Amino acid sequence: MKILVTGGAGFIGSHTVERLLQDGAHEVTVFDSINDYYNPAIKRANLRAFDERVRLVEGELTDAPLIRRLFEEGRFDAVIHLAARAGVRPSIEQPELYIDTNIKGTFNLLEGARLTGCKHFVFASSSSVYGVNKKVPFSEEDPILQTISPYAMTKMAGEQMCSNYSHLYGIKTVCLRFFTVYGPRQRPDLAISKFTRLIDEGKPIDKFGEGHTARDYTFVHDIVDGIIGAVNYRNGPICDIFNLGGSQTVTLNDLITTIEKAVGKKAVINQLPEQPGDVPLTSADVTKARKWLNFSPQTTISEGVPAYVEWYRQMRADGVVVC
Repeated sequence: MKILVTGGAGFIGSHTVERLLQDGAHEVTVFDSINDYYNPAIKRANLRAFDERVRLVEGELTDAPLIRRLFEEGRFDAVIHLAARAGVRPSIEQPELYIDTNIKGTFNLLEGARLTGCKHFVFASSSSVYGVNKKVPFSEEDPILQTISPYAMTKMAGEQMCSNYSHLYGIKTVCLRFFTVYGPRQRPDLAISKFTRLIDEGKPIDKFGEGHTARDYTFVHDIVDGIIGAVNYRNGPICDIFNLGGSQTVTLNDLITTIEKAVGKKAVINQLPEQPGDVPLTSADVTKARKWLNFSPQTTISEGVPAYVEWYRQMRADGVVVC
């Protein structure tokens, strides 16, 4: 298949491209802005692993003419849309940027698919759409009554656009609600990345609240299994939604302890109050993904965190600043 991967130079995207290339049956195009949200050298290092086996197009999702040309030239069979402005806290500070990139950008891609006859579109959504849902674990059938950050709102809007394009134009859309993905190559602003670096350097880590907030941490290789399952998914409704989680809820306190063990140092804690926009708990019901996408997460947090620490130390040894 001819497959477009947006955000293919980033964390989840680069692992996804790697898996597609391993399959050996796909022609892959990567679209990525390689912006300075974090050190672009990390993304450049991710891309070097692909050699000349992918076509790279650099640009912004908001550049509608560029997106149109991309689709006209590529004539893709499927799109894996992973690119986005990410993060709850930055979205509260810059909501317009998130609306432009995540909503208008997704619209531009769906339009490109419509105009060129691309009939399979995989959209990276987020567990943040569940907001303060008190029913645990979260199910795709749960009503979404209130998102609590601009980031979550943009992901909900993306899901609704996918639904529109499926209904109106017959594009098979699969929305994947990711639950706190981690592992080698992850963004430096995420908790495991920040805590690893600061603990390793003997600097204080910010701990918001009492440490009882909990996340369903999902190792990136398990997430990629679900993404590939979504690319191959041809059954069910023309627009479908799946949770992709690790089915292992970990408290902030336990996460810090796990990182301390992997790094071999104790954390210096800077205690702070809870932050607005943070949900207290995420926990995925992945029954549906197990059935239809053959999704079966295998990696525990005690296995995944050391894998990240190993990558972090290798990047530091290679002279790449992971921050």
